[in-house]
Amino acid sequence: MNNVVFITGNQHKADYLAKWLDITLEHQRVDLTEIQSLDLHEVVADKARRAYEVVKKPVLVEDVALSFEAFGRLPGTFIKWYIQELGNERICRIVDGQSRAATASICFCLYDGRQTRFFEASMPGSIADHPRGKNGFGWDEIFMSDGMDKTRAELTDEEMAATSMRAVALAKLKAYLTK
Repeated sequence: MNNVVFITGNQHKADYLAKWLDITLEHQRVDLTEIQSLDLHEVVADKARRAYEVVKKPVLVEDVALSFEAFGRLPGTFIKWYIQELGNERICRIVDGQSRAATASICFCLYDGRQTRFFEASMPGSIADHPRGKNGFGWDEIFMSDGMDKTRAELTDEEMAATSMRAVALAKLKAYLTK
């Protein structure tokens, strides 16, 4: 599929995707209000349809969720707002005395005006006792993948790449785009 526009205001994220997918990838910032839903598919599908209405070309969007076993699907797709309001240290505190198990998920949605396609991956893990590390962004300093004693923000680039749910989802997207 040609002429896909990645909807993001983050140049670093756009460059990363273009490099990883090995394609020229136009990107555009489109300010969209996200629907309120704990269903990651609903969030990205709605975002993609509304972005398509603006750019009039096939669009690619992404979103993430971080769900705590102790709270069902919460904070899930609302994790950005939890971080903004509470900060990572307070998020660590809200799971004190409860299961620290968590699942991180990512979903890319490709919409061409007719079909919606999802490319996703999840990673089981846990919430750290305290934020640690300086790499990454968002909740990387509080999330530890299963089998690791480091937060995502403490990992080297090589460790991050080897355990990346984003890489898994992007491999599925790349396979679709290059078939």
